[in-house]
Amino acid sequence: MVAVRKDPKAARDGVTSFFIVSMRRLVYVARMSDNPSFIREDPWRIFRIMSEFVDSFQTMSHVGPAVTIFGSARTLPADKYYKAAQEIAKGLAKHNLAVITGGGPGIMEAANKGAERAGGKSVGLNIELPHEQNCNKFANVPIHFHYFFSRKVCFVKYSLGFVYMPGGFGTLDELFEVLTLVQTQRIPQFPLILFGSEHWKGLVAWMKARLEKDKLISPGDLDLVKITDNVQEVIEIIRDYERRVGPPGTLPIAFA
Repeated sequence: MVAVRKDPKAARDGVTSFFIVSMRRLVYVARMSDNPSFIREDPWRIFRIMSEFVDSFQTMSHVGPAVTIFGSARTLPADKYYKAAQEIAKGLAKHNLAVITGGGPGIMEAANKGAERAGGKSVGLNIELPHEQNCNKFANVPIHFHYFFSRKVCFVKYSLGFVYMPGGFGTLDELFEVLTLVQTQRIPQFPLILFGSEHWKGLVAWMKARLEKDKLISPGDLDLVKITDNVQEVIEIIRDYERRVGPPGTLPIAFA
């Protein structure tokens, strides 16, 4: 059991400061500022994690209906998928849907650019990485994360649809993360759209041949994803879902 008490010495100096106190042994825990190594210790790291959730939730709660677009950070502006991501985001923004990305270059930059150029909310959930530390300049709602898991929560908690452009491990990670949440009914059956049939057909064929055939997933699980090469179809699928269902009226089980 713990309690919080004022630091009498700091009070005499005109500074309000607090100690965390153990009620069992009256052991005083040093203030975080007195221990620069606190972020390397698990009990104190909780506060850093909490701050990421508090800051991001506070900002994202004002964004409104949104769609997340995932894809490779390595895609160049001349690539057809870069241009498609930009057009998808532009179309969504024109229908008052915010666009969320990972905030980096490539597909993420393209989607943020499309939303920003259309006058919409362009959210970039940037993660600290060795080679991708700066949020792209087209994100007009930038949020910075240290932890992948808190960033992932924001992608899912504040989106009513997900678009997966061609990408690498990160894109696949997000695809299977959200697909699992939908499959297990932890979140609603939001639209999960795989854009680029040439890119995705091999993975889908393998899942049918191995996962479905070997009964490692349930019949119909693969119907949770939609494959298309049509920009307008992506926009219409998401708009149709918004018209029919809209954002969940209650908090999904995954976040309750």
